[in-house]
Amino acid sequence: MGNRTNQNIFQPSLYTPLPVRSEPPSVKGKEKGTKRLSYHFVGVGGIGMSAIAQVLKEQGHTVSGSDRNYDKHITPYLFSKLISQGISLYNQDGSCSIEDADCIVVSSAIEEDNPDIKKARLLNKMITKRADLLAMMFNGNYGIAVGGTNGKTTVSCLVAYILDYAGLSPTAILGGCMRNYIRGNYLGNAKTGTSDITIIEADESDGSIVLYTPRIGIITNISKDHKSIEELCKVFEIFSQNTSELLILNADCPYVRGFHPKYKNSITYGLNNRATICAKNIIYKPFQSTFQVNNTAFEIHLPGPYNVSNALAAIAVARSLRIADDTIAVALREFKGVQRRMDVIGEVSGVKVIDDYAHNPEKVKAAIHAVKSCCTRVIAIFQLHGYAPAKFMKDEFIDAFIEALSPHDILYMPEIYYAGGTAVKNISSADIITPIKEAGKHAFFIEKRDDIIPELMKHIHANDCILVMGARDYTLTEFCQKILQSL
Repeated sequence: MGNRTNQNIFQPSLYTPLPVRSEPPSVKGKEKGTKRLSYHFVGVGGIGMSAIAQVLKEQGHTVSGSDRNYDKHITPYLFSKLISQGISLYNQDGSCSIEDADCIVVSSAIEEDNPDIKKARLLNKMITKRADLLAMMFNGNYGIAVGGTNGKTTVSCLVAYILDYAGLSPTAILGGCMRNYIRGNYLGNAKTGTSDITIIEADESDGSIVLYTPRIGIITNISKDHKSIEELCKVFEIFSQNTSELLILNADCPYVRGFHPKYKNSITYGLNNRATICAKNIIYKPFQSTFQVNNTAFEIHLPGPYNVSNALAAIAVARSLRIADDTIAVALREFKGVQRRMDVIGEVSGVKVIDDYAHNPEKVKAAIHAVKSCCTRVIAIFQLHGYAPAKFMKDEFIDAFIEALSPHDILYMPEIYYAGGTAVKNISSADIITPIKEAGKHAFFIEKRDDIIPELMKHIHANDCILVMGARDYTLTEFCQKILQSL
């Protein structure tokens, strides 16, 4: 069953140059006699950081955190929910109380001159990266890791919900907030189970995917995003080698399909008959799809071909764990989706407002094509999520919008989102809008995002769909709500 490599999978060259110790302390907190530890998360508001923080707190550890947005009243519900779980929060100004902390956890967005990092160094505290801590939590368990440049959040959420529904009680550390798990004090991006099954997203953008040694590994697709195709194929090759029991591959992606002949422990899924698990009799409806796999009917309340593909990946995992198709079908039907993944904020006079996390060229194309089934015209608002990604994928973004936008569709782009730090501002959204406009599309650059709304109101018609896309910026959902109020 194994293609596991014996090579050292920790490759510091893939990471930001923040010096850390490679081994965080033990994280097993529920076993009798295991020492409870104290963790402080620098950048706790990040989706991946907050997920780990919640699981560790649920396992009995002491958890605190700081965030640069905590004192800016940005997404206060996120911080209030963490506080309600007993996680102490601080401004990211060195005021944190970390004298008794066993481990300081940092995200990849944290610079060395961060006040909390400076304080931790003065106190000689252990500092570890989020990915290293996650690997420590994951590799000792029955790990299911979902990798891929697109779709991994939805697939990991689908897998978690199916396994949970089937009574396997997994622990899930997710990259999005699953609506089925949003209740009470919980954000929905983490769930602490009672079994040794652990489900995570394996991130390729920072190369940390090579740290994980899953029993079951999934690769949804490979497309240019943060890294070149060649670089991505190398890290996914290591991920495949590190998967010990079952490698699940998307046969519809040529780069992923190429891994199949190399690994005897692999199976494929896809929207074609060549795959091990393939969908037939697919019917696409607005925000719903139905299909069959081996004569079993499945239904998901998610739009578009890419979500049928995501469901097939989850079915493959569930079947490998001997979950009955009937049980899988009920769980898929009850799955409520993920926040900011084709999230319908509301509808007024036949105009829908949809919030989506699409942030690379493939995701943008898929999102626009998916909503076309529920409207006569798409009005897209796309906020680029950083200067480096915008420059790296400039040509691909231009091509994606020229391909996806119909002659009557409209595209608005505000200036690139700046999350702080040391980003070099060497490109503008206007540099992407100009060639799209020159190709004959209705494309407009409006520097300030809120200034888009009055322009939007001049052109809106019944049965339009306003699709807001972008990553990292939590306030995009609030922006969608402002649009809805204006309607």
